[in-house]
Amino acid sequence: MIADAVLPGIAAIQEEMIALRHSLHAHPELGFEEFATSERVAACLTQWGFEVCTGVGKTGVVATLKNGEGRSIGLRADMDALPIQETTGLPYASRIDGVMHACGHDGHTATLLTAAKHLAQTRAFNGTVNLIFQPAEEGLGGARKMLEEGLLERFPCDAIFAMHNVPGYPVGHLGFYSGPFMASADTVNIKIIGNGGHGAVPHKAVDPVLVCSSIVIALQSIVSRNVNPQDMAIITVGSLHAGSASNVIPSSAEMSLSVRALTPEIRHLLEVRITELVNGQAASFGARAHIDYQHCHPVLINHPEPTAFAREVAREWLGEGQLIDDLRPFTASEDFAFVLEKCPGSYLVIGNGEGDSGCLLHNPGYDFNDACLPIGASYWVKLVEGFLG
Repeated sequence: MIADAVLPGIAAIQEEMIALRHSLHAHPELGFEEFATSERVAACLTQWGFEVCTGVGKTGVVATLKNGEGRSIGLRADMDALPIQETTGLPYASRIDGVMHACGHDGHTATLLTAAKHLAQTRAFNGTVNLIFQPAEEGLGGARKMLEEGLLERFPCDAIFAMHNVPGYPVGHLGFYSGPFMASADTVNIKIIGNGGHGAVPHKAVDPVLVCSSIVIALQSIVSRNVNPQDMAIITVGSLHAGSASNVIPSSAEMSLSVRALTPEIRHLLEVRITELVNGQAASFGARAHIDYQHCHPVLINHPEPTAFAREVAREWLGEGQLIDDLRPFTASEDFAFVLEKCPGSYLVIGNGEGDSGCLLHNPGYDFNDACLPIGASYWVKLVEGFLG
């Protein structure tokens, strides 16, 4: 049983830390608004003997524990919640209307805090541990903000790691993947400027709705005819807005795209082709296009050596049977990608459960599986002790 692998010191405090997780779940805070969460995290870490720095990236917390003169390792947990109305009906459900921990960041924070308490008690390592509690992972660029404020210069790490729960995999099973693991995510806002007119005389207008309709269809040819079928690329038209009356041709229309890729090369190709296609389609109808191409998240690329090391720690501790052997890259994005561009490291996953306990992330019925907490915390301890052995 995977539960048998939980470290005794973690098992001794797991109920206390699960209660902390429930409290965090009941009091969620959105990105860059994690003031109470940060305060609570900092208070715990200070009490346990860490050197704590707050306000890194506005609401981020970084805690350092040094024992000897060896290497340094960084572990990251995210803290922010989502603007979703919770429907779980749990006794510790969100008390904040329209805000909930629908991605498990409460569990990630509590798991890293559990490991922190154990590490402070045992100090069975030689070197420096930097614990990074990041704000605003959900699309607001919390990692980038922390980096801009000198995260890695102020708290240097020889390697850095992060862990995220994933529903659909067995509880507590760990997954590792070397190379491109999570997709880039870019947002493209397009405004098509035509020439409005009466719906009864369309030949006297330049219809931006028709232009957008043509663009929507043509965009799919980029993936099917410009991208190697063995590469991943996604172009999703998420919104299209134009006009307000059935008999009026509007003067403009707006559309927004989500664009994803698993390599920087395909990401660049998509940008070039989308720009060319949109401008070309608009011009062919006698319209003009204004394109706002926003580069949001890069491809998350796990470094080979840290990933291999992290996997070996898990294999030696849990055995091959407790590892996720069919793990493949995800088309979702993650701003830990910014950190991995600056520092060697790896982003791993922990199974949140199958069946009824495998409710998808960002779902109003989702909840972090408490059985993951002692496994995740024990793994963090084993990784630190292995890396700083």
